[in-house]
Amino acid sequence: MGQTPRVLQPSISERHFFGAELRRLREQANLSQARLGSLIRFSADLVRRVETAERFPSREFVEACDKALAAGGALTRLLPLLEESRVSEGSLTISSAGPAMGNNTPPIAPSTGGSGLADMIVRVPFQPGVLDRAALDWLTASQTPCPSATGRASSPDLVCEDDIRSAETALTMFRQLDHTFGAGRVHAQVQQYVEQELNRLLASSPASNSIGQHLYILAAGFFELCGYQAVDNGAYGLAQRRYLRALRLTQAAHDRLYGSYLLAVNIGHLALHCGYPESASRVALAAVRGAETRATPAVAAALHAVVARTRARLGREDDCLTHLDVAERHLARSKPEDEPLWIRYFTPAYLADEIAHCFHDLGRPQHTQQHIGEALTALNPTHIRRLAIDMALLASSLAAAGRIDEACATARAAVDHAARTTSHRCLQRIVEVQADLEPYRCEPEVRELGDYVRQLLPLAAL
Repeated sequence: MGQTPRVLQPSISERHFFGAELRRLREQANLSQARLGSLIRFSADLVRRVETAERFPSREFVEACDKALAAGGALTRLLPLLEESRVSEGSLTISSAGPAMGNNTPPIAPSTGGSGLADMIVRVPFQPGVLDRAALDWLTASQTPCPSATGRASSPDLVCEDDIRSAETALTMFRQLDHTFGAGRVHAQVQQYVEQELNRLLASSPASNSIGQHLYILAAGFFELCGYQAVDNGAYGLAQRRYLRALRLTQAAHDRLYGSYLLAVNIGHLALHCGYPESASRVALAAVRGAETRATPAVAAALHAVVARTRARLGREDDCLTHLDVAERHLARSKPEDEPLWIRYFTPAYLADEIAHCFHDLGRPQHTQQHIGEALTALNPTHIRRLAIDMALLASSLAAAGRIDEACATARAAVDHAARTTSHRCLQRIVEVQADLEPYRCEPEVRELGDYVRQLLPLAAL
Protein backbone atom coordinates (compact mmCIF):
# COMPACT_ATOMS: atom_id res chain seq x y z
CA MET A 1 0.00 0.00 0.00
CA GLY A 2 1.54 3.35 -1.07
CA GLN A 3 2.22 6.18 1.32
CA THR A 4 -0.09 9.18 1.41
CA PRO A 5 1.65 12.05 -0.43
CA ARG A 6 2.94 14.75 1.84
CA VAL A 7 0.64 17.78 1.91
CA LEU A 8 2.42 20.79 0.45
CA GLN A 9 1.77 24.44 1.28
CA PRO A 10 2.75 26.36 -1.87
CA SER A 11 2.57 29.72 -0.09
CA ILE A 12 5.31 28.84 2.41
CA SER A 13 8.33 29.02 0.14
CA GLU A 14 9.57 28.78 -3.43
CA ARG A 15 10.54 25.15 -2.84
CA HIS A 16 7.02 24.20 -1.77
CA PHE A 17 5.56 26.10 -4.72
CA PHE A 18 7.83 24.30 -7.20
CA GLY A 19 7.16 20.93 -5.57
CA ALA A 20 3.41 21.46 -5.76
CA GLU A 21 3.64 22.44 -9.43
CA LEU A 22 5.83 19.44 -10.25
CA ARG A 23 3.40 17.08 -8.52
CA ARG A 24 0.40 18.64 -10.27
CA LEU A 25 1.98 18.32 -13.71
CA ARG A 26 3.20 14.76 -13.04
CA GLU A 27 -0.22 13.60 -11.86
CA GLN A 28 -1.85 15.39 -14.77
CA ALA A 29 0.42 13.36 -17.08
CA ASN A 30 -0.61 10.21 -15.19
CA LEU A 31 3.01 9.36 -14.33
CA SER A 32 4.34 7.82 -11.14
CA GLN A 33 7.44 9.28 -9.50
CA ALA A 34 9.39 6.21 -10.64
CA ARG A 35 8.20 6.56 -14.23
CA LEU A 36 9.05 10.27 -14.35
CA GLY A 37 12.47 9.49 -12.85
CA SER A 38 13.21 6.96 -15.57
CA LEU A 39 12.13 9.40 -18.29
CA ILE A 40 14.43 12.15 -17.05
CA ARG A 41 17.23 9.80 -15.92
CA PHE A 42 17.05 10.81 -12.26
CA SER A 43 16.07 8.54 -9.38
CA ALA A 44 12.48 8.21 -8.17
CA ASP A 45 13.70 9.17 -4.70
CA LEU A 46 15.08 12.41 -6.10
CA VAL A 47 11.72 13.18 -7.71
CA ARG A 48 10.05 12.50 -4.36
CA ARG A 49 12.46 14.77 -2.46
CA VAL A 50 11.96 17.65 -4.87
CA GLU A 51 8.17 17.21 -4.84
CA THR A 52 8.09 17.25 -1.04
CA ALA A 53 10.34 20.33 -0.83
CA GLU A 54 13.17 18.45 0.84
CA ARG A 55 15.66 19.34 -1.91
CA PHE A 56 16.25 22.13 -4.37
CA PRO A 57 16.24 20.94 -7.99
CA SER A 58 19.19 21.55 -10.28
CA ARG A 59 18.75 23.30 -13.63
CA GLU A 60 19.23 19.96 -15.42
CA PHE A 61 16.50 18.35 -13.34
CA VAL A 62 14.05 21.22 -13.96
CA GLU A 63 14.67 21.34 -17.71
CA ALA A 64 14.33 17.56 -18.00
CA CYS A 65 11.01 17.59 -16.08
CA ASP A 66 9.73 20.47 -18.19
CA LYS A 67 10.42 18.51 -21.37
CA ALA A 68 9.12 15.16 -20.11
CA LEU A 69 5.88 16.69 -18.78
CA ALA A 70 5.37 18.93 -21.84
CA ALA A 71 5.09 21.90 -19.49
CA GLY A 72 5.99 24.42 -22.19
CA GLY A 73 8.61 26.16 -20.04
CA ALA A 74 6.34 26.60 -16.99
CA LEU A 75 8.84 24.84 -14.71
CA THR A 76 11.93 26.38 -16.29
CA ARG A 77 10.54 29.86 -15.74
CA LEU A 78 10.53 29.18 -12.00
CA LEU A 79 14.30 28.64 -11.94
CA PRO A 80 15.21 32.26 -11.07
CA LEU A 81 12.92 32.12 -8.03
CA LEU A 82 14.46 28.85 -6.90
CA GLU A 83 18.00 30.08 -7.42
CA GLU A 84 17.49 33.24 -5.39
CA SER A 85 15.84 31.28 -2.60
CA ARG A 86 18.61 28.66 -2.67
CA VAL A 87 21.31 31.30 -2.36
CA SER A 88 19.50 33.03 0.51
CA GLU A 89 19.24 29.75 2.39
CA GLY A 90 22.90 28.93 1.79
CA SER A 91 21.85 25.47 0.69
CA LEU A 92 23.19 22.97 -1.84
CA THR A 93 21.46 21.83 -5.03
CA ILE A 94 20.46 18.22 -5.46
CA SER A 95 23.51 17.57 -7.59
CA SER A 96 25.81 18.43 -4.68
CA ALA A 97 26.92 16.16 -1.90
CA GLY A 98 25.61 16.67 1.62
CA PRO A 99 22.66 15.88 3.88
CA ALA A 100 19.05 16.45 2.87
CA MET A 101 17.78 19.90 3.74
CA GLY A 102 15.00 20.63 6.16
CA ASN A 103 12.06 22.94 5.63
CA ASN A 104 13.03 25.91 7.74
CA THR A 105 11.91 29.32 6.61
CA PRO A 106 14.72 31.10 4.76
CA PRO A 107 16.52 33.91 6.53
CA ILE A 108 15.89 37.46 5.49
CA ALA A 109 18.10 38.69 2.71
CA PRO A 110 19.82 41.99 3.42
CA SER A 111 18.46 45.11 1.77
CA THR A 112 20.20 46.27 -1.34
CA GLY A 113 22.06 49.53 -1.33
CA GLY A 114 20.24 52.68 -2.26
CA SER A 115 22.01 53.66 -5.47
CA GLY A 116 21.53 53.78 -9.22
CA LEU A 117 18.23 52.47 -10.58
CA ALA A 118 16.84 51.73 -7.09
CA ASP A 119 17.30 55.37 -6.07
CA MET A 120 15.69 56.57 -9.29
CA ILE A 121 12.63 54.37 -8.71
CA VAL A 122 12.20 55.60 -5.15
CA ARG A 123 12.36 59.19 -6.39
CA VAL A 124 9.51 58.72 -8.91
CA PRO A 125 7.06 61.33 -7.58
CA PHE A 126 3.61 60.59 -6.22
CA GLN A 127 1.12 62.72 -8.15
CA PRO A 128 -2.09 63.42 -6.22
CA GLY A 129 -3.52 65.43 -9.10
CA VAL A 130 -3.78 62.27 -11.20
CA LEU A 131 -6.15 60.59 -8.76
CA ASP A 132 -9.27 62.68 -9.34
CA ARG A 133 -9.07 62.03 -13.08
CA ALA A 134 -8.55 58.29 -12.50
CA ALA A 135 -11.56 58.17 -10.18
CA LEU A 136 -13.71 60.06 -12.67
CA ASP A 137 -12.65 57.78 -15.54
CA TRP A 138 -13.50 54.76 -13.42
CA LEU A 139 -16.90 56.15 -12.41
CA THR A 140 -17.91 56.93 -15.99
CA ALA A 141 -16.35 53.85 -17.66
CA SER A 142 -18.58 52.01 -20.10
CA GLN A 143 -20.23 48.90 -18.72
CA THR A 144 -20.78 47.24 -22.09
CA PRO A 145 -19.44 43.68 -22.39
CA CYS A 146 -15.89 43.42 -23.70
CA PRO A 147 -15.44 41.87 -27.14
CA SER A 148 -14.38 38.28 -27.52
CA ALA A 149 -10.64 37.76 -27.17
CA THR A 150 -10.51 34.02 -27.58
CA GLY A 151 -7.83 32.43 -29.67
CA ARG A 152 -7.84 29.50 -32.04
CA ALA A 153 -7.95 26.09 -30.41
CA SER A 154 -4.84 25.08 -32.34
CA SER A 155 -2.76 28.00 -31.04
CA PRO A 156 0.27 26.75 -29.10
CA ASP A 157 0.24 29.84 -26.83
CA LEU A 158 -3.41 29.58 -25.81
CA VAL A 159 -3.98 30.51 -22.15
CA CYS A 160 -5.87 27.67 -20.44
CA GLU A 161 -7.22 26.89 -16.98
CA ASP A 162 -3.95 25.24 -15.93
CA ASP A 163 -2.06 28.46 -16.68
CA ILE A 164 -4.53 30.40 -14.53
CA ARG A 165 -4.29 27.93 -11.64
CA SER A 166 -0.50 28.01 -11.74
CA ALA A 167 -0.44 31.82 -11.67
CA GLU A 168 -3.01 31.90 -8.85
CA THR A 169 -0.81 29.59 -6.78
CA ALA A 170 2.18 31.84 -7.44
CA LEU A 171 0.23 34.94 -6.36
CA THR A 172 -0.86 33.21 -3.14
CA MET A 173 2.74 32.25 -2.40
CA PHE A 174 4.08 35.74 -3.07
CA ARG A 175 1.42 37.34 -0.88
CA GLN A 176 2.27 35.08 2.04
CA LEU A 177 6.01 35.68 1.66
CA ASP A 178 5.34 39.42 1.50
CA HIS A 179 3.26 39.33 4.70
CA THR A 180 6.02 37.43 6.48
CA PHE A 181 9.20 39.10 5.27
CA GLY A 182 8.18 42.45 3.79
CA ALA A 183 8.76 43.64 0.25
CA GLY A 184 12.54 43.83 0.51
CA ARG A 185 12.71 40.06 0.65
CA VAL A 186 10.51 39.18 -2.33
CA HIS A 187 9.76 42.20 -4.53
CA ALA A 188 12.46 41.32 -7.08
CA GLN A 189 11.04 37.81 -7.43
CA VAL A 190 7.50 39.13 -7.93
CA GLN A 191 8.71 41.60 -10.55
CA GLN A 192 10.61 38.84 -12.34
CA TYR A 193 7.53 36.61 -12.38
CA VAL A 194 5.43 39.47 -13.78
CA GLU A 195 7.96 40.24 -16.51
CA GLN A 196 8.57 36.65 -17.56
CA GLU A 197 5.38 34.70 -16.89
CA LEU A 198 2.46 37.08 -16.39
CA ASN A 199 3.34 39.29 -19.36
CA ARG A 200 3.61 36.15 -21.50
CA LEU A 201 0.09 35.15 -20.50
CA LEU A 202 -1.26 38.66 -21.14
CA ALA A 203 0.32 38.63 -24.61
CA SER A 204 -1.30 35.29 -25.46
CA SER A 205 -4.88 34.53 -26.46
CA PRO A 206 -7.23 33.07 -23.82
CA ALA A 207 -9.03 29.82 -24.58
CA SER A 208 -12.38 31.43 -23.72
CA ASN A 209 -13.90 34.74 -22.71
CA SER A 210 -14.23 33.61 -19.10
CA ILE A 211 -10.55 32.62 -18.98
CA GLY A 212 -9.63 36.01 -20.48
CA GLN A 213 -11.64 37.83 -17.84
CA HIS A 214 -10.10 35.68 -15.11
CA LEU A 215 -6.64 36.45 -16.47
CA TYR A 216 -7.23 40.22 -16.31
CA ILE A 217 -8.40 39.96 -12.69
CA LEU A 218 -5.45 37.78 -11.80
CA ALA A 219 -3.09 40.29 -13.45
CA ALA A 220 -4.75 43.07 -11.45
CA GLY A 221 -3.97 41.07 -8.30
CA PHE A 222 -0.30 40.87 -9.27
CA PHE A 223 -0.09 44.62 -9.94
CA GLU A 224 -1.93 45.33 -6.69
CA LEU A 225 0.75 43.30 -4.89
CA CYS A 226 3.50 45.09 -6.85
CA GLY A 227 2.01 48.41 -5.77
CA TYR A 228 1.77 47.34 -2.14
CA GLN A 229 5.39 46.23 -2.25
CA ALA A 230 6.43 49.57 -3.77
CA VAL A 231 4.75 51.28 -0.80
CA ASP A 232 6.63 48.95 1.53
CA ASN A 233 9.88 49.96 -0.16
CA GLY A 234 9.13 53.69 0.05
CA ALA A 235 8.60 54.06 -3.73
CA TYR A 236 5.24 55.86 -3.60
CA GLY A 237 5.20 57.17 -7.16
CA LEU A 238 5.87 53.69 -8.48
CA ALA A 239 3.13 52.32 -6.23
CA GLN A 240 0.69 54.83 -7.70
CA ARG A 241 1.49 53.70 -11.25
CA ARG A 242 1.11 50.03 -10.38
CA TYR A 243 -2.19 50.56 -8.59
CA LEU A 244 -3.54 52.53 -11.54
CA ARG A 245 -2.53 49.74 -13.90
CA ALA A 246 -4.35 47.23 -11.70
CA LEU A 247 -7.40 49.51 -11.79
CA ARG A 248 -7.30 49.62 -15.61
CA LEU A 249 -7.12 45.82 -15.72
CA THR A 250 -10.30 45.55 -13.63
CA GLN A 251 -11.95 47.96 -16.08
CA ALA A 252 -10.87 45.73 -18.97
CA ALA A 253 -12.45 42.78 -17.15
CA HIS A 254 -15.51 44.86 -16.21
CA ASP A 255 -15.08 43.90 -12.56
CA ARG A 256 -16.63 46.92 -10.86
CA LEU A 257 -16.35 45.41 -7.38
CA TYR A 258 -12.62 44.77 -7.44
CA GLY A 259 -12.11 48.17 -9.07
CA SER A 260 -13.88 49.93 -6.21
CA TYR A 261 -11.67 48.09 -3.75
CA LEU A 262 -8.48 49.12 -5.58
CA LEU A 263 -9.64 52.72 -5.83
CA ALA A 264 -10.43 53.10 -2.12
CA VAL A 265 -8.35 50.57 -0.20
CA ASN A 266 -5.16 50.75 -2.26
CA ILE A 267 -5.13 54.15 -3.97
CA GLY A 268 -6.99 55.93 -1.16
CA HIS A 269 -4.70 54.49 1.50
CA LEU A 270 -1.66 55.46 -0.58
CA ALA A 271 -2.83 59.07 -0.86
CA LEU A 272 -3.45 59.09 2.88
CA HIS A 273 0.00 57.64 3.54
CA CYS A 274 1.58 60.34 1.35
CA GLY A 275 -0.16 63.12 3.28
CA TYR A 276 -3.09 63.93 0.97
CA PRO A 277 -6.21 63.14 3.04
CA GLU A 278 -8.50 65.29 0.86
CA SER A 279 -7.48 63.39 -2.30
CA ALA A 280 -7.80 60.12 -0.40
CA SER A 281 -11.30 61.09 0.74
CA ARG A 282 -12.43 61.93 -2.79
CA VAL A 283 -11.26 58.66 -4.36
CA ALA A 284 -12.68 56.60 -1.47
CA LEU A 285 -16.06 58.31 -1.77
CA ALA A 286 -15.98 57.76 -5.54
CA ALA A 287 -15.43 54.06 -4.87
CA VAL A 288 -18.38 53.97 -2.45
CA ARG A 289 -20.58 55.70 -5.00
CA GLY A 290 -19.50 53.53 -7.92
CA ALA A 291 -19.95 50.24 -6.07
CA GLU A 292 -23.05 50.93 -4.00
CA THR A 293 -25.28 48.58 -6.01
CA ARG A 294 -22.67 45.82 -6.29
CA ALA A 295 -20.68 45.87 -3.06
CA THR A 296 -20.78 42.79 -0.85
CA PRO A 297 -20.93 43.47 2.91
CA ALA A 298 -17.18 43.01 3.45
CA VAL A 299 -16.26 45.20 0.47
CA ALA A 300 -18.67 47.92 1.59
CA ALA A 301 -17.16 47.75 5.09
CA ALA A 302 -13.64 48.10 3.70
CA LEU A 303 -14.63 51.12 1.56
CA HIS A 304 -16.30 52.94 4.43
CA ALA A 305 -13.35 52.16 6.71
CA VAL A 306 -11.07 54.04 4.31
CA VAL A 307 -13.44 57.01 4.22
CA ALA A 308 -13.39 56.96 8.03
CA ARG A 309 -9.56 56.97 7.99
CA THR A 310 -9.53 60.08 5.78
CA ARG A 311 -12.07 61.84 8.01
CA ALA A 312 -10.01 61.07 11.11
CA ARG A 313 -6.88 62.46 9.48
CA LEU A 314 -8.79 65.65 8.67
CA GLY A 315 -9.99 65.90 12.28
CA ARG A 316 -13.65 65.38 11.37
CA GLU A 317 -14.55 63.10 14.24
CA ASP A 318 -18.32 62.95 13.73
CA ASP A 319 -17.95 62.01 10.06
CA CYS A 320 -15.32 59.42 10.98
CA LEU A 321 -17.53 57.77 13.58
CA THR A 322 -20.49 57.75 11.18
CA HIS A 323 -18.52 55.85 8.52
CA LEU A 324 -17.07 53.46 11.12
CA ASP A 325 -20.61 52.67 12.26
CA VAL A 326 -21.64 51.97 8.65
CA ALA A 327 -18.58 49.74 8.21
CA GLU A 328 -19.34 47.74 11.35
CA ARG A 329 -22.98 47.23 10.34
CA HIS A 330 -21.98 46.05 6.87
CA LEU A 331 -19.35 43.65 8.20
CA ALA A 332 -21.81 42.16 10.70
CA ARG A 333 -23.84 40.94 7.69
CA SER A 334 -20.88 39.41 5.88
CA LYS A 335 -20.62 35.67 5.26
CA PRO A 336 -17.07 34.72 4.14
CA GLU A 337 -18.29 32.04 1.75
CA ASP A 338 -20.31 34.66 -0.15
CA GLU A 339 -17.42 37.12 -0.44
CA PRO A 340 -14.77 37.32 -3.18
CA LEU A 341 -11.54 35.59 -2.19
CA TRP A 342 -9.55 38.83 -2.24
CA ILE A 343 -11.67 40.47 0.52
CA ARG A 344 -11.98 37.54 2.93
CA TYR A 345 -9.05 38.83 4.97
CA PHE A 346 -11.29 41.76 6.03
CA THR A 347 -12.52 40.31 9.32
CA PRO A 348 -13.72 42.11 12.47
CA ALA A 349 -10.11 42.00 13.68
CA TYR A 350 -8.93 43.79 10.54
CA LEU A 351 -11.65 46.40 10.93
CA ALA A 352 -10.51 46.83 14.54
CA ASP A 353 -7.07 47.69 13.15
CA GLU A 354 -8.59 50.40 10.94
CA ILE A 355 -10.64 51.74 13.86
CA ALA A 356 -7.51 51.89 16.03
CA HIS A 357 -5.71 53.97 13.40
CA CYS A 358 -8.71 56.32 13.25
CA PHE A 359 -8.68 56.88 17.01
CA HIS A 360 -4.91 57.36 16.98
CA ASP A 361 -5.29 60.15 14.41
CA LEU A 362 -8.12 61.62 16.49
CA GLY A 363 -5.87 61.71 19.56
CA ARG A 364 -7.82 59.20 21.64
CA PRO A 365 -5.18 56.77 22.97
CA GLN A 366 -7.44 54.69 25.22
CA HIS A 367 -9.76 53.84 22.33
CA THR A 368 -6.70 53.15 20.16
CA GLN A 369 -5.37 50.65 22.71
CA GLN A 370 -8.73 48.90 23.00
CA HIS A 371 -9.12 48.31 19.28
CA ILE A 372 -5.48 47.57 18.46
CA GLY A 373 -5.58 44.96 21.23
CA GLU A 374 -8.54 43.28 19.48
CA ALA A 375 -6.66 43.35 16.19
CA LEU A 376 -3.45 41.88 17.65
CA THR A 377 -5.31 39.08 19.42
CA ALA A 378 -6.68 37.72 16.15
CA LEU A 379 -3.72 38.52 13.90
CA ASN A 380 -2.13 35.64 11.98
CA PRO A 381 1.31 35.10 13.62
CA THR A 382 2.92 34.67 10.19
CA HIS A 383 2.03 38.28 9.29
CA ILE A 384 5.21 39.64 10.84
CA ARG A 385 5.06 43.05 9.16
CA ARG A 386 1.53 43.72 10.43
CA LEU A 387 2.58 42.60 13.92
CA ALA A 388 5.45 45.10 13.84
CA ILE A 389 3.26 47.97 12.61
CA ASP A 390 0.43 47.30 15.06
CA MET A 391 2.76 46.83 18.04
CA ALA A 392 4.39 50.14 17.13
CA LEU A 393 0.99 51.84 16.97
CA LEU A 394 0.15 50.42 20.39
CA ALA A 395 3.46 51.73 21.75
CA SER A 396 2.74 55.20 20.34
CA SER A 397 -0.70 55.24 21.96
CA LEU A 398 0.80 54.20 25.30
CA ALA A 399 3.33 57.02 24.99
CA ALA A 400 0.51 59.48 24.26
CA ALA A 401 -1.21 58.28 27.45
CA GLY A 402 2.00 58.84 29.47
CA ARG A 403 2.52 55.12 30.16
CA ILE A 404 6.20 55.25 29.32
CA ASP A 405 7.36 51.93 30.78
CA GLU A 406 4.68 50.03 28.87
CA ALA A 407 5.32 52.05 25.72
CA CYS A 408 9.02 51.18 25.74
CA ALA A 409 8.38 47.49 26.42
CA THR A 410 5.84 47.35 23.59
CA ALA A 411 8.16 49.27 21.28
CA ARG A 412 10.92 46.70 21.93
CA ALA A 413 8.53 43.95 20.84
CA ALA A 414 7.75 45.97 17.70
CA VAL A 415 11.49 46.30 17.01
CA ASP A 416 11.88 42.52 17.38
CA HIS A 417 9.20 41.93 14.74
CA ALA A 418 10.48 44.68 12.44
CA ALA A 419 14.00 43.25 12.54
CA ARG A 420 12.64 40.04 10.99
CA THR A 421 11.41 41.92 7.92
CA THR A 422 12.89 44.04 5.17
CA SER A 423 10.12 46.61 5.25
CA HIS A 424 10.49 50.38 4.87
CA ARG A 425 7.06 50.83 6.49
CA CYS A 426 8.21 48.98 9.59
CA LEU A 427 11.28 51.20 9.84
CA GLN A 428 9.05 54.27 9.53
CA ARG A 429 6.83 53.13 12.37
CA ILE A 430 9.81 52.48 14.66
CA VAL A 431 11.10 55.98 13.89
CA GLU A 432 7.66 57.42 14.70
CA VAL A 433 7.53 55.59 18.04
CA GLN A 434 10.88 57.05 19.03
CA ALA A 435 9.67 60.52 18.00
CA ASP A 436 6.57 60.03 20.18
CA LEU A 437 8.85 59.17 23.10
CA GLU A 438 11.19 62.11 22.49
CA PRO A 439 9.65 64.26 25.28
CA TYR A 440 10.76 61.53 27.71
CA ARG A 441 14.27 61.06 26.25
CA CYS A 442 15.92 61.49 29.64
CA GLU A 443 14.06 58.51 31.10
CA PRO A 444 16.29 55.41 31.37
CA GLU A 445 13.72 53.19 29.62
CA VAL A 446 13.65 55.51 26.62
CA ARG A 447 17.45 55.64 26.43
CA GLU A 448 17.60 51.85 26.61
CA LEU A 449 15.04 51.61 23.80
CA GLY A 450 17.22 53.89 21.67
CA ASP A 451 20.21 51.62 22.28
CA TYR A 452 18.10 48.59 21.39
CA VAL A 453 16.99 50.15 18.09
CA ARG A 454 20.60 51.06 17.21
CA GLN A 455 21.60 47.46 17.85
CA LEU A 456 18.80 45.69 15.95
CA LEU A 457 17.59 48.29 13.44
CA PRO A 458 20.34 50.85 12.87
CA LEU A 459 18.48 52.32 9.87
CA ALA A 460 15.63 53.33 12.21
CA ALA A 461 17.82 54.82 14.92
CA LEU A 462 17.40 58.51 15.74
